[in-house]
Amino acid sequence: MDGKKILIADDNDEIREFVRVLLESEGYEIIEATDGDEAVQKTDDSVDLIILDVMMPIKSGFKACMEIRDKTKAPILFLTAKTQDSDKALGFSLGGDDYLSKPFSYTELISRVKALLRRYYVYQGKELEQDNGFLKIGDMKISTIANQVFIGEKEISLTDIEYRILILMSKNRGKIFSVENLYESIWNEPYLYSSNNTVMVHIKNIRKKMEDDIQNPKIIKTVWGRGYRIE
Repeated sequence: MDGKKILIADDNDEIREFVRVLLESEGYEIIEATDGDEAVQKTDDSVDLIILDVMMPIKSGFKACMEIRDKTKAPILFLTAKTQDSDKALGFSLGGDDYLSKPFSYTELISRVKALLRRYYVYQGKELEQDNGFLKIGDMKISTIANQVFIGEKEISLTDIEYRILILMSKNRGKIFSVENLYESIWNEPYLYSSNNTVMVHIKNIRKKMEDDIQNPKIIKTVWGRGYRIE
């Protein structure tokens, strides 16, 4: 039995029950919420993954995501009937980690959940021995075993995906990463044209959090027509 705790938030009782039964069959501990406000209230450090329906009463999944990000860095998976790139971009910009469009299959759900949890636990250092290893680039300091990034003495709060993009590029200083290269390295999925916007949104989010002037970034630089790199 896995034992990791997952919060499911959806106002549709049938969908919530379907997801709960599937995940409990995989050994996960499940807690439920029927709206975005309840999802925020039930989120704490014991929750390893949050599954949010986008369209919920009282507080939408997007709004709940914003508030949950103030409480935890645990991955957030959106369930949505909306598949437009603009909706996905908004979800990512608010701190979401992945999307699953309704209707979805058992295989799709389980594979996304397992991938998000695996990434989170490995990159948070929860399954690694702790040490004081840091990667330093100028004023930036990155923990090599945990999701911690500092600019000077200020800690920068990044999502799991944002952290993984930053540490991948930092460990390969000078290398130009194409959008396709970044997507397949971080998401471990084949690149599609629609994935381009996903990567760009995450790069933009990193810059917003870390740069004094996002129009003239000093950390992740754009190599026009080729991709991105950290010098």
